[in-house]
Order: sequence, then C-alpha cells, then structure tokens
Amino acid sequence: MSIDAALRARIADFLADYAHAIDDGDLDSWPGYFTEAGRYRIITRETHDAGLPMGIMYCEGRGMMTDRIMALHTANIYEPHSYSHLLGPTRLQPDDDGGWRARTNFQVIRTMQSGAMELYAAGKYLDRIVLDDGRPLLAERDVVLESRRVDILLVFPL
Repeated sequence: MSIDAALRARIADFLADYAHAIDDGDLDSWPGYFTEAGRYRIITRETHDAGLPMGIMYCEGRGMMTDRIMALHTANIYEPHSYSHLLGPTRLQPDDDGGWRARTNFQVIRTMQSGAMELYAAGKYLDRIVLDDGRPLLAERDVVLESRRVDILLVFPL
C-alpha cells in the first residue's frame, strides 16, 4: 500500500502538533492524541531490544493518561521546567491492520526555571497510527530512550 503525499503530510503535522503541545505546556490535550484504548510507554533501548515489556512510564487507555496529567496538576511536586522537542523525519509504513507504523527520532532539551538547559532525552518514537474519521491518532507509542540513565524528574510525557 502506497502512502500518498497528503496523508504523509497530515501524519507529520499530527506528530509535530503532539510535540508542540507538550513543549507549550498543553498537557491536558495529551490524552487526545491517542485512541480511547491507546497505549503509551517510555522504555530504554536496552529493555526494548531484549523484548521486555515493562517501561519507565506506562499508560494504557486515555483514562490512565488523564489521571497522570491530573496528578501533575494536583499531587506531584516537581521543579518547574519545559521541554523543546527536535524531531527527525518520520518513516511511515502500512501495517497489516490498515493503520501505519511510524518511526521518528527525537531529542528533547529541558530548560529549568533557572534557565539552565540540557539534552534531557534522545531516542525514537515507535508508533502505530490509525485514522479516525480521517484524523490520525496514536494506537500505540513506544518512546525508546537511547540511554538507560533516566533523570528522576521524568514527570511530563515525552
């Protein structure tokens, strides 16, 4: 199945919008990028390559994602900071279920309230994307981190 240019552009815009929402602090919109039963997982490359299922962060379904964001607003205590995503080009391939498999390399620069910046995370997004009335949604997102060393201040989705 070939991928037409309009669909490729729609999916690329969708993936950029996802990153921009997080970077702009619009965390309440994050669950809306997923299907109702969507799965989100942050996992190290080492764990991913070993085929192990558990990750650093795991959410199954929009309800669990919404709860995570609600906890950020009401229960979690963390130093204020922001992200800036840098995304590489996305490689798209059709999957057997009528959706799309996507791989997008990323880097996230974190800026602390003091103004200090650091390369916070680097890796790849491995996505399963489906269309819902023509709108792309994530059915699955694995955030595969290159390093197994993860800062304990991982509170925002990547």
